[in-house]
Amino acid sequence: MIEQFINFVIRPPRAEYNPDQYLWERDFTLAGRSYKRQDLELRNARGHALQCSHYVPSPFPEDTPLPCVIYCHGNSGCRADANEAAVILLPSNITVFTLDFSGSGLSDGDYVSLGWHEKDDLKVVVSYLRSNKQISRIGLWGRSMGAVTSLLYGAEDPSIAGMVLDSAFADLFDLMMELVDVYKIRLPKFTVKMAVQYMRRVIQKKAKFDIMELNCLKVASKTFIPALFGHGKEDKFIQPRHSDQIFNSYAGDKNIIKFDGDHNSSRPQFYYDSVSIFFYNVLHPPQISSANSSKVDKYYDLGDLKAGAGTDESLLYEIITGLRSTSTDAASSSSVPPSILTAKPVGDLLSEVAPATSIADSMVSEDNGLRSEEPSYLQDKLNGVSEECCSYTSSNRESWGRCSSLGGSDEESSAECTAADISHQTNLAALSNTC
Repeated sequence: MIEQFINFVIRPPRAEYNPDQYLWERDFTLAGRSYKRQDLELRNARGHALQCSHYVPSPFPEDTPLPCVIYCHGNSGCRADANEAAVILLPSNITVFTLDFSGSGLSDGDYVSLGWHEKDDLKVVVSYLRSNKQISRIGLWGRSMGAVTSLLYGAEDPSIAGMVLDSAFADLFDLMMELVDVYKIRLPKFTVKMAVQYMRRVIQKKAKFDIMELNCLKVASKTFIPALFGHGKEDKFIQPRHSDQIFNSYAGDKNIIKFDGDHNSSRPQFYYDSVSIFFYNVLHPPQISSANSSKVDKYYDLGDLKAGAGTDESLLYEIITGLRSTSTDAASSSSVPPSILTAKPVGDLLSEVAPATSIADSMVSEDNGLRSEEPSYLQDKLNGVSEECCSYTSSNRESWGRCSSLGGSDEESSAECTAADISHQTNLAALSNTC
């Protein structure tokens, strides 16, 4: 059982997937605008090849650098988890970079380290982007292990413009002790302290990091990057108090959002709207006109709005909220373990999406781009779209969540995972080219 728990920490189920099926296509459109996926390979300090993807406009605007958000996946995730981030951020002229951390997905490496070595992978990515003159400011968006990675790296690089930290843990040792209780793991009769020391030595030998040193509270009090924290109220795997502890210790500008759901739940609409506004504030993306601008394009265009002093935040919220209903009908992360072949390829799902322009047209004026409607009108429009279609899913591979091999019977776990995979993958879709 101890060995199983050790693997639970450093060798969770690994995502194996076909990038051309589970990522956005190499060339795709959102709301009439063209984008492309640039795949590349970077190498970390340990010599591991890191498989990466960068979502950018096509063509890239001349002489206009754009900001970039690096999406950091969870402990059993991969770069497919950034599919939702691309939908949310690309229309705001924010590029999205994502990678498979060492030990995850299609990258090299045998073990994950829950943020310890992943922060060095992130350093390689940031260095690559810094050398790219087309990229301006850089933000980080991490979930679970990815949130810890972002925080650990951010403590070393104050030039990061902002961070979204979803479901980070405060202290790995405390988390492991909590998980022992959650999964009712029967430790041997010798003391828990001896068992922990044994696990510590094995993990040090295999994964080359010390579980006693992985503590976000140590760096939170020394980090001043603007941060938005998020956590599910019913999260039993990384309990909400972890985010509370980090938030209370955090030295920089900060905000925290609690929402219904557990560790792997689809995040609610208002949370993603908050993320959009947050990155708009800290990254200051340029407003770029499009030669092929349509009504939907105009709706994405925030015009002269500047998310700073004097900005009507409620108006900006309404714009982005309407944007969600237009652009993300059933758009969610393709975060189903490809080893469970119940998922449909992205290409098949794209063909099933109904055009969303009718919603956009009803909210866009022929004359000035936006209807001067009350918030209640906008809410009525949003209510017309099913909750399922407006939800996102990320890091559903998390071994700390529903699909954990710990706790419950294998039959129950398999059935639950399969059901969850089918449900979440059917939510993955995006705008068709006819939008």
